[in-house]
Amino acid sequence: MKISGREHVVGFMFIAPLLILFAVFLVYGFYFIVNASFYDQTLSFRDATFVGWDNYVTALSDNRFLRSIVNNLIYSAAAILISLSVGFLISVILNMGIRGSKLLGSLFFIPSFMPLALIAMVFSIMLEFRFGTLNQLLHGIGLDFLAQRWLSDPSLAYMSVISISVFLIGLSMMYYNADMTTINTGILEAAVIDGAGFGRMLWNVLFPLLKNAHKTIILSTLLGSFREFERVFLLTQGGPAGTTENSSVYIYSFARSAGANIGYVCAASVIVLLIALGISVIQLIAYRPRTGKGARA
Repeated sequence: MKISGREHVVGFMFIAPLLILFAVFLVYGFYFIVNASFYDQTLSFRDATFVGWDNYVTALSDNRFLRSIVNNLIYSAAAILISLSVGFLISVILNMGIRGSKLLGSLFFIPSFMPLALIAMVFSIMLEFRFGTLNQLLHGIGLDFLAQRWLSDPSLAYMSVISISVFLIGLSMMYYNADMTTINTGILEAAVIDGAGFGRMLWNVLFPLLKNAHKTIILSTLLGSFREFERVFLLTQGGPAGTTENSSVYIYSFARSAGANIGYVCAASVIVLLIALGISVIQLIAYRPRTGKGARA
């Protein structure tokens, strides 16, 4: 059915408020950040001095900034690994219809819909060295030697930040559960008839069939790693000695410091945005519909 020009106008009128908000808060905001990144200026934005690409050169030559980006990628890689393994296995168990599966599913789904700041605060209290719940529990059962400085020791702090990803697999489980409903059960029945065991059924049959869920989880987690702030800041504030610092905490620490060069902060933000844009392009290419011989096959 051909759509008339009047219907096009009516459709655009419905989305016009959203487009205006998008233009004001996103397009202009991005322009403002890019423009400010070429100046040396304070938070008052007065007496700005044009410095060209100096802020970008400074950011890209700062090992602390580069390490923060690497931390972003490491955190996302760990979260992806946990989602593709633990999230996948739990989703399979929940779909087997065992007794208590709904309760088990709720225990994993609920944290994913809670504010991340709240979860980070709870874990910061639990992992505190002197009065934290975990160390108090270890002392109480006579395992004093296992009590550690979970958030102040560099290696342990890194693992502590990563370990929270185990409690945030609810969204990946939701993707898997949705994708499992589209699987042709005849394929699984044929595998059982051919003598496939449980392990082979999981990794050789079921896991490859969920490739769309894998793509969604991988790309959304990568993009989410560049927006994550609460977990690192509330647990370690990027410490000890910048070990756990990601790009969001790095940028925030410079923005709140006295006499900060906001132009440098904007330049670092633009670099992070460009990296995230590159990942978005990869996402668009990954989801591009296949045409031609490969698609027909």
